[in-house]
Amino acid sequence: MNALKKGIILLWISIFVIFTSLVFFVIGCNSSYLVTDIFKRISLTFLILAVLLLIYSIFLIIRYRFSRRFKKVKMIIISVIVSIYAIGCSSFLFILYGPNDTFRTWLITTAMATMNHQHYCKWFYSDDTINAVLGQNYVAEGTDSTDPSLITFDKEPVTYSNEYEREILEHDEDDLYKIIRFEVNGCDAYLAAIYDPSKISVGVSKWLGRSGQYIYDMAKEQDAILAINGGGFFDPGYNSNGANPLGITISNGEVITDDAYSSNNGGVIGLTWDNQLVLLRNVNAHDALNRGVRDAVTMGPFLIVNGKTADIKGNGGWGYAARTAIGQRKDGIVLMLVVDSNEFRTKGASMRDLADIMERYGAINAANLDGGTSSAIVEHGKLINDPIDSALRHKTRGIPTIFKVVA
Repeated sequence: MNALKKGIILLWISIFVIFTSLVFFVIGCNSSYLVTDIFKRISLTFLILAVLLLIYSIFLIIRYRFSRRFKKVKMIIISVIVSIYAIGCSSFLFILYGPNDTFRTWLITTAMATMNHQHYCKWFYSDDTINAVLGQNYVAEGTDSTDPSLITFDKEPVTYSNEYEREILEHDEDDLYKIIRFEVNGCDAYLAAIYDPSKISVGVSKWLGRSGQYIYDMAKEQDAILAINGGGFFDPGYNSNGANPLGITISNGEVITDDAYSSNNGGVIGLTWDNQLVLLRNVNAHDALNRGVRDAVTMGPFLIVNGKTADIKGNGGWGYAARTAIGQRKDGIVLMLVVDSNEFRTKGASMRDLADIMERYGAINAANLDGGTSSAIVEHGKLINDPIDSALRHKTRGIPTIFKVVA
């Protein structure tokens, strides 16, 4: 092998090793979750050796500048591939750790809001970095629970203060509900206004404790003409199947689950026998029943309580994703909101978006429900939004609870 050919091959190898080692070393400097300390040291060693190899290869190329026996086309193709790889590695590190924190904030807030995917950000960022980002993006809910007396069921006069009031209040007298469609951050959104809250209740999976059900199956089996997904859930391990609801679940006055809810956000989201939406903190099922709750799930954060919107910093600490929320206006109309994500699950709604929408349409109480792939709305047994799962498939998943409307 002549010196020029040897020099070029060594140049390609050294560039490949330099940028590969650099990626692992920089990630290791920012988080020990994906790259351990010993692997970081090994990467640094390879990085130093590759730099020395690069210097040597450049020396060979300069010394032997020309050789006809080395094929130029092959040299150009491989050089382009190596250059693309080097640019890709550099861009990857710049996106993760560069001065613009848009991606960093999105990844940390979105991943940390999930039950099973927090490792996606812990691979690349230290606990200090994660806590710093979350410290700039959060929902400060306050400590109040709802005051049911604020829901008066007084009908508004037929004058509309804005276009949103008109959208809600203009409907046929015998309409049970109305669905309003719009977009949030370029993603489809569906707001259902239910005019008779007595028709709303909580439905549960028939396999509760073993598995969730698809929302359209629950809706059909339980004769719901309209349904959205309900509260959060937990399942051990990564093969979550939606079997176990979080916290308290009540259906038609019957306690389904009564577990402690350890999150700092949210609590019980329910409807009373007087058809008022209540948001309750630090209660058990017995307390909820004593307050007149007939149907309830557990989730959060609470977005609006007694007409006061939560203090939301940044994007609220939950990133952007498919979302579901429920709220109630002073006149008793219940609002059910579902926002889709985009095809790559990088867009959707933040907590601030949900609060703004609920406030815009007149909710005086509102709370976030389970989101992501769970976010779904079904009308007459058919899914009308477009959920996307973690494999980027256009499908929803099994869930344990729903809010349903039964005529």
